[in-house]
Amino acid sequence: MKTLYLDIFSGISGDMFLGALIDLGVDARKLERELSKLKLAGYHLHVTRKQKSGIAGVKFDVHLETDPAHNQHDDQHDQHDHDHAPGHTHEHGHDHHHDHDHEHPHPASRTPHPESQHADSRNFSEIKKLIGQSKLSAWVKQKSLAVFQRIAEAEGKIHGMTPEKVHFHEVGAVDSIVDIVGACVGLEMLGKPRVLAAAVVEGVGWVNCAHGRFPIPAPATLAILGARGVGVTQCDEPYELVTPTGAALLAEFVESFGPMSGLVAEKIGFGLGTRDNQTRPNVLRAVLGESKVQSPESKVGSARASVLDWETDHIAVLETNLDDISSEILGHFIETALAGGALDVFHTPIQMKKNRPGILLTVLCAEVDADKFSELILRETTAFGVRRTLAERRKLRREFEPVKTRFGEVQVKLGSLNGKVVQAAPEFESCRRLAEQKHVPLKAVFEAALKAIKPRT
Repeated sequence: MKTLYLDIFSGISGDMFLGALIDLGVDARKLERELSKLKLAGYHLHVTRKQKSGIAGVKFDVHLETDPAHNQHDDQHDQHDHDHAPGHTHEHGHDHHHDHDHEHPHPASRTPHPESQHADSRNFSEIKKLIGQSKLSAWVKQKSLAVFQRIAEAEGKIHGMTPEKVHFHEVGAVDSIVDIVGACVGLEMLGKPRVLAAAVVEGVGWVNCAHGRFPIPAPATLAILGARGVGVTQCDEPYELVTPTGAALLAEFVESFGPMSGLVAEKIGFGLGTRDNQTRPNVLRAVLGESKVQSPESKVGSARASVLDWETDHIAVLETNLDDISSEILGHFIETALAGGALDVFHTPIQMKKNRPGILLTVLCAEVDADKFSELILRETTAFGVRRTLAERRKLRREFEPVKTRFGEVQVKLGSLNGKVVQAAPEFESCRRLAEQKHVPLKAVFEAALKAIKPRT
């Protein structure tokens, strides 16, 4: 199974992650072309090969063309690196996404870019609109928004507000958006490998945030990793090693944390930071190779050990037993939960104590949304309690493509396993719109779309 292992002995930030991906083979020019689909102006990328503590790797920077003072940050760990290559004028090292401003602009805010009145302070809704309206792939859109969702959830809890109302200062800025979306683009360009990582190591000391002076780990970093259930161990390095963006990338993509096991390294990439650390080189090592993971069938004696390239993630499963809820309230809850972003909501007939007929209400949601939907259940139903478990999913690799039918073009969702399409489903809304336009039965459009899907090997 194609695996990317992140050796985060010196932490992780968005720019270091992208530097490592480029060192592994991601085409920087193609990356920049994909990022141009965001329609963000006023920046260009710097990609240079350099050394850090004798380690050769890639330094990735986002140069804001309208801001010559971009490299002047408040944090002590965001110092300018003077060994940059000739002709390059900007180094931003670790991305400092803990400077989020929720009420007032930070004193060190940059001058807004011409293309946006809020270049330095976008809220979550604005970022979702920016990404959603782009021509990036469906997978990149989904994963980029998921990373931002994790940051918004963490900041919302810290400041007592909903994720939609959170205004990002640094994370809403152009360079930070490029880091997050670029990371997702880079992973797609590598073939969306399975991602594993070493245990999270963070430094000690203090950081100066828009919210004040806080001990390391920064509040958002700790909240993001905590929501995913990821442990943090501090070392004696007197600087921040893991930024909130780095934490969100780990929380979204990494399946498990621990030492390498059975990984055959094919490529090794190094993403370089700016600062010179005191106890360890300021680099992120990324290892791309084949992981010798056997399928369940092979473990029980199958003659052929198959390696499956499915995707994995974790979701929350929320359940409660109800015997006194009206159908009207139950229907309203289902509509509300689905509109609020639940992955699925359903109810199952059960028999409860004292032989009472009842229902088992189940909500499937993202791990970071578990508390939100638990509260919704308690407020909007007759439940007195909610059971919560975390479930690991195995998912087919998905892509969307249009197919031509005798009625017109229809979008279909394809699910692939080891490069072969094993599931195909026409998109309902696409079929419904076409059926209404052509005044034909919806079933006929569905059947035509299925016939139009070309078999793949």
